[in-house]
Amino acid sequence: MMKLGWLPKAAIVLIAPLLSMVAAAQNDAPTGRLDIPDNVHFVGKQDPSIRKATAIVNGEVITGSDIDQRLALVIASNNAPPPPEEMERVRAQVLRNLIDETLQIQAAAQQDITVDNNEIDAYYQRIAGSFHRTPEAFSAYLRSVGASDRSLKRQIRGELAWSRLQRRQIEPFVNVGDDEVQRVIARIAASRGTAEYHVAEIFMSATPETMAQVQANAANIVQQIRGGANFQAYARQFSEASTAALGGDLGWVRAEQLPDELAAAVQQMPIGSVSQPIPVPGGVSIIALVDKRQIGVADPRDAVLSLMQMSITLPAGTTREQAEQRGQQFASTTQAMGGCGHAQATAQTLGAEVVVNDQVRVRDLPPAIQPMLLNLGVGQATQPFGSPERLSVLVLCGRDDPPAAAAPNPDQIATQIEQERVQRRAQRYLRDLRRDAVIDYR
Repeated sequence: MMKLGWLPKAAIVLIAPLLSMVAAAQNDAPTGRLDIPDNVHFVGKQDPSIRKATAIVNGEVITGSDIDQRLALVIASNNAPPPPEEMERVRAQVLRNLIDETLQIQAAAQQDITVDNNEIDAYYQRIAGSFHRTPEAFSAYLRSVGASDRSLKRQIRGELAWSRLQRRQIEPFVNVGDDEVQRVIARIAASRGTAEYHVAEIFMSATPETMAQVQANAANIVQQIRGGANFQAYARQFSEASTAALGGDLGWVRAEQLPDELAAAVQQMPIGSVSQPIPVPGGVSIIALVDKRQIGVADPRDAVLSLMQMSITLPAGTTREQAEQRGQQFASTTQAMGGCGHAQATAQTLGAEVVVNDQVRVRDLPPAIQPMLLNLGVGQATQPFGSPERLSVLVLCGRDDPPAAAAPNPDQIATQIEQERVQRRAQRYLRDLRRDAVIDYR
């Protein structure tokens, strides 16, 4: 997030005699004129294309090819490889993730929890669809970047198996009392109007001896994310928190629900930003502020807009001065057109394309454009934006203001408390699996 699964003991018992029979048959086969000694000693180095095992986890092999293919998935998901000096560190983290994944699948198998191949194929098909590809085309794409459908399906199997193990072994033993829910509701009422933050986190454990190295690694991750890498992908691969499978998503929290170090940072961060590495008890955290709102207060950014986008394409070879002149003409024409009712005629005059979407939440738009849209009146247009090749404006055709904030939902609060406790117990469970595992590094 390797062999495709943990074989139960019964399967091993069946396989062993078959291997013996095959070996015996090979020994009895005539070699003709070939002069092959019984005790073969090879001269020279082994073929480098043949991969040795890199780790054996409770008897299950993780090969260099397994690591290479999963590493290729990480690089593909971030659209760029890490710097050369970071590659070995990333590779080591991928190996640790594969070890954890193996332990999770093994633990699920020991509880007779299985994941059907048809389910994995269905998930794989949905992922392929999100890339606008068929499963076959997506498999070809993965191979082209050095990964494989086998590696991704293995990750899917691990996440599904671990989720089911939590539902069986952890969730039934987590209880949330009505009094706890009522205390949370009371705190929300008392906090009405205060800030609430949608936060994502990457947590990396550290000891006093390893803290400096972990902080340096975290700083490199921050640099990659700020350079355009995907936070969720890094969280899934590097975070040691139980939220790693969710891309590090902590959901909506108040500052007082966070460790003091994270609370101090998040209150100073703009929406969409990523923090520097923050030392916390037990390790280092990186946080991303996804969004921010006020508790119990209707947020103007929850307004639903009806927008019309008008776009013009600039000819190849257009100079900067020509583009600015064309942009000014585009702006003056769209701002004077008198509303969406005249948009089609104006678009024909300008040679512009028109796209309409009447269900756009302000919150879902890029942060840079949100304040401008909140201040627009119906029928008004934004300033042009885009690239040297294409300019666009947004015209506000209608607005549905957000309803008054609803009272806290007790069921949602109970679910949130339960999920937090399940995640903490799952993290302890995985630590126990690591402690008890027999891992042979090669």
